[in-house]
Amino acid sequence: MIARTWSARATAAGASRYVDYFRAHVLPELTAIAGYKGADVLTRERSGDVEVVVITRWTSMDAIRAFAGEAVETAVVHAAAAALLTSYDAQVTHHTVVVTDER
Repeated sequence: MIARTWSARATAAGASRYVDYFRAHVLPELTAIAGYKGADVLTRERSGDVEVVVITRWTSMDAIRAFAGEAVETAVVHAAAAALLTSYDAQVTHHTVVVTDER
């Protein structure tokens, strides 16, 4: 399994709206792609802003390409989502998941 990680920054209100947007628009898009295995959205307050980290899980790089296209290291950020953020990373990272413990 491969974890794809991306981060952004937002105001507290923007982060809350981004989470709502992710649930309503991004998750349905992701779940329609073969090889998508799940996602986590993490937030934490940092110096008056909120850091947002999105981790999606995939069966393979081919599955990620079905979502992101050939430029797999480039972040996929809908314009409506970008409008809710103060800044975001243009690049993502990919890691091979070697241990998962979900209880």
